[in-house]
Amino acid sequence: MAIRKRFIAGAKCPACQAQDSMAMWRENNIDIVECVKC
Repeated sequence: MAIRKRFIAGAKCPACQAQDSMAMWRENNIDIVECVKC
């Protein structure tokens, strides 16, 4: 089963300040949020 990543509209990465680059997905019932730019 492929992991389905969803982008969070309007979210800004706290590390690199990139707008609309945060993706969220669920692994083992844990929500994971990650920046795709940094």
